[in-house]
Amino acid sequence: MPNQLKKNDRIPLKITGVTAEGSGVGHDNGLAVFVANAALGDTVTAHIIKVKKNYAVARIHQIVTPSPDRVKPDCPVFQQCGGCAWRHITYEAECRLKEKTVADALSRIGHLTITPQPILAAGETDGYRNKAQFPVGGSAQELKIGFFAPRSHRIVDCRACRLQPPEFEGALRAFARWIGENQVPIYSEETGEGLLRHIYLRKAQATGEVMACAVVNGDKIPKPELLAGELLREMPNLKSLVLNSNTARTNVVLGPVCRTLWGEDGIIDELCGLRFFLSPLSFYQVNRSQAERLYQKAAEYAALTGAETLLDLYCGAGTITLALSDHAKKVLGAEIVPEAIDDARENAARNGVKNAEFFCGDASDVAKKLARENLRPDVITVDPPRKGLAADVVESIAEMQPQRVVYVSCDSATMARDVKRLADLGYTAQRACAVDMFPRADHVEAVCLLTKE
Repeated sequence: MPNQLKKNDRIPLKITGVTAEGSGVGHDNGLAVFVANAALGDTVTAHIIKVKKNYAVARIHQIVTPSPDRVKPDCPVFQQCGGCAWRHITYEAECRLKEKTVADALSRIGHLTITPQPILAAGETDGYRNKAQFPVGGSAQELKIGFFAPRSHRIVDCRACRLQPPEFEGALRAFARWIGENQVPIYSEETGEGLLRHIYLRKAQATGEVMACAVVNGDKIPKPELLAGELLREMPNLKSLVLNSNTARTNVVLGPVCRTLWGEDGIIDELCGLRFFLSPLSFYQVNRSQAERLYQKAAEYAALTGAETLLDLYCGAGTITLALSDHAKKVLGAEIVPEAIDDARENAARNGVKNAEFFCGDASDVAKKLARENLRPDVITVDPPRKGLAADVVESIAEMQPQRVVYVSCDSATMARDVKRLADLGYTAQRACAVDMFPRADHVEAVCLLTKE
């Protein structure tokens, strides 16, 4: 029967599923209807806003019968901001959905029959993010600081995000005062003119140190000493004020050049008993306490005895590499970003780690180089970007014939695809576990153990 739905129709709809991005899914005469901010088990009146051949998109006109998982959102801009996907359901329900997301990906894409271990849920669902990048818009008189609305570059003003530490709200007050008192020109994406583009904040959760960074379309700002003073009034734990220059017409937040305006060049945090230096350009997991649990799970899967050589591909600033260094004979890290490798080497020296070596280069090139040198690591860990492993990296891993591969992932779908590729090359998935690094947001981390057949 042809689809009869059209735009602006209102239909009764039972929500029988949810997407990983946070939309509810119901069906009308067999046609999937996606409804933002719906909860599994809701019965709603859905207002159709878009109709395609194979699906429709709707918004909630009325909740007729709420899901037992539904709660009142505790953020006034939840539906506008797009930073959170799950503030309308309980955290327990969110964890069940994320656990199912990982299990479904491994089963459907990876063709695995293993049942993942129970999700490692977060102890804290608010205030856990140790980094935030706030786009700035409008003008000094009509200032907007917040986050981009979903699929747009429209700024939703939000200066008290529940995911951020309370210090960040104070930092934004300080920036707002400095902007207004000095009439700081705000950058316009449309014209490419103006100065201040983003406000970037970072907190070291273990030490309490805070870094503030102004991202500008230029190489200087007016009266930086006044900005430092305003920030210190709000945050006595401020350790670093940095200027990042980004003059490119781009959506990328940070430019390549940083200059310290006040205090230190960065801040120090502690993770897994190690101390890490964090500059604006350093990669670091945004949820420190859950990162420790993720790395502990990776260490459990790696099953190191102290006699092994471990290779960590996509090592970033060396957090996983160094966290596992105590348990291995030798650890090797590879990363394409030169600044990250510099950070990794400095972090190794800072912590007195003598058995770590780091290589700068694309993961596939480094893997091929080590394979040519007949390096046979006993264990390989990978923590790739969202797109997963390139096919030649998968092949290079298999050529080095490690006994175990520990795959850490921020996208369970691409991990499942790569696990299937590795299975074709003789590696069997044994265990997997979801780790909720991002409570209330739609992403979920996962870790999987593969062993050589």
